[in-house]
Amino acid sequence: MAREDYDCRNEELGVGKTDEVKTGVCGKGLKGTFTYKCESRDWKPLEDNCVLEVIDNLKNKLQSLRVEEIPGFMADLSSATAKHDINITQSAATVQAIVDILFKIADLSQATSINNPVMGSFLNTVDIIVSGNVSDTWSKLNKGNNTEDTSIKLLSAIEDISDRLTDEFAINETSIQLNRTTIKNSFNITSALPNSATEIVIPQVPQETTITIIIFTTLDKVLPSQGTNDSRKSDVRINGDVVVVKVNETLNNISFAFDITNQSLGNPQCVFWNFNLSNWDSTGCEVKPYISKGNETGKITCECNHTTSFSILMSPFSIKNIALAYITYIGVAISMASLIICLIIETIVWKSVRRNDTSYMRHVSIVNIAVSLLIANICFIIGAAIAEQEQPTSVGRCSPAVFFMHFFYLALFFWMLMSALLLFYRTVMVLSQMSRAKMMVIAFIVSYGAPLLIAVITVASTAGPQNYISKRNACWLNWLESKALLAFVIPALTIVAINLVVLIVVLYKIMRRVVGAATQPDEKHALVVIARCVAILTPIFGLTWGFGIGTMVSQDLGIHVVFALLNSLQGFFILVFGTLLDSKSTSAGTSSTSGLTAFQRMQRRTAAEIRSWNLKVCPVEVGCRRFMANGTVIGYG
Repeated sequence: MAREDYDCRNEELGVGKTDEVKTGVCGKGLKGTFTYKCESRDWKPLEDNCVLEVIDNLKNKLQSLRVEEIPGFMADLSSATAKHDINITQSAATVQAIVDILFKIADLSQATSINNPVMGSFLNTVDIIVSGNVSDTWSKLNKGNNTEDTSIKLLSAIEDISDRLTDEFAINETSIQLNRTTIKNSFNITSALPNSATEIVIPQVPQETTITIIIFTTLDKVLPSQGTNDSRKSDVRINGDVVVVKVNETLNNISFAFDITNQSLGNPQCVFWNFNLSNWDSTGCEVKPYISKGNETGKITCECNHTTSFSILMSPFSIKNIALAYITYIGVAISMASLIICLIIETIVWKSVRRNDTSYMRHVSIVNIAVSLLIANICFIIGAAIAEQEQPTSVGRCSPAVFFMHFFYLALFFWMLMSALLLFYRTVMVLSQMSRAKMMVIAFIVSYGAPLLIAVITVASTAGPQNYISKRNACWLNWLESKALLAFVIPALTIVAINLVVLIVVLYKIMRRVVGAATQPDEKHALVVIARCVAILTPIFGLTWGFGIGTMVSQDLGIHVVFALLNSLQGFFILVFGTLLDSKSTSAGTSSTSGLTAFQRMQRRTAAEIRSWNLKVCPVEVGCRRFMANGTVIGYG
């Protein structure tokens, strides 16, 4: 019998096929199991659940631990951790077991008081599992589908046990400093830890208050930069010490001056860990200018009106950010200049474009599109200035800019919709005649009323400004928390879809030669210009905001660059395709000084040309226009 061919072979694990999983026994001095997977003809480690035996024994002992036994137990845990520190920090399963123990001890401590020796043992254990080269170990622990990161569980244990401290004392470990003291008027402390100069200042307390402050210099390597459900963890980083503040009175003003760990990062945010949100939160905290003492530089000052676990988040200053900023601002400048030129041209040719309702309504739409985008761009510049000056972005100052940007960007799209519907009305509904005044009323009500309604509902539905604007240092609609950005994206892309459908219908009618049997040449020209404008600008606007959606879900540089280019140059596209490519508008502007009136130009048409239009097939029910030789309408018959 031929020997069966196996992909993986090992004396301990035996044989197995590719992708087969086997569980092995941990080595000497360890408890638990080790999972292996057959890959590339070898058994590769898949999951390490081996816990140091001494720690596993303590964890088992914890199940029946009484409150009065906490001091002795913590001394044993501290001693065992110190003795096996190297093995512990390299074993994610052992660190996880120690965090579980500390969490349970913090829970038990709520029924008793914690003195200096117990807290010393607690912090000594914490110091070992968060110090040194532990980033890889904690990265493994913070991955997976756990509802709560191991690091957040550790932070919760530290905060909980800090509530039960008695007496006044100080503890100093390698990366941890604890000070518990009573203050009467004001309080000021500076970190004495290596490579740290964090300052905590409480300018005034209402009455005698006991305060506990714990400074950590290595928790930035342990805690997540963002919440467990945020896919954009690489966008921001903890860039300073983490400080836990516990006090038995309400404090409305506490100041932190943090050293910046990495000077290459910018956009500072003062934050605390919100256990309810499972994320960093900036509510009640704001960045303030740091007043240097002597030659001190590279610090961030945070002022907060509450106490908990604080730190600073900062974003990378990258070539990507700088390039996008230049593209955006240069593009917006070109866009605004183009829109101003567009409005100047429209002012010059305004009298000559009123010759028929279609031409008039087309130019009304172009003017309002240009005005809407120009105001939206101005609001964008104001919002960008606010976001750059205040980190995190000031909600109070940013909200009005966001509201008007939302409103006028939507107005731009609704005026595009009016242009498409005008094209549809004049091309398809040839038997219908609507007065100019009625068309104007409908256009203005829809184009400004609908955006205003959507913008107001968005503000109301996001329950205040905290979920209305973005919390990512930008003046724009919120996406991550409230999805308020959908109030812009959905209407805009819906209008793009409607306009494309209108174009298809109009092209179908034109190909069947049903359009405009009795339409005058000027009106036909206006319809052609509208069709060309809608056909070109609609895909451009749709493509722009399609890439805008892409920027929400992707960090790819190409998507961001394309969106920045298309978005910032919309005004240029409006000038070119809405105004400059209209030969009659541009010629009207240049010929307005030649002395030829509209009446004289119309007289140059031959009677044969006018009669040829008048003799075209016209529905009997509505009658045909009668013309004089010069083209003046003298009646219907």
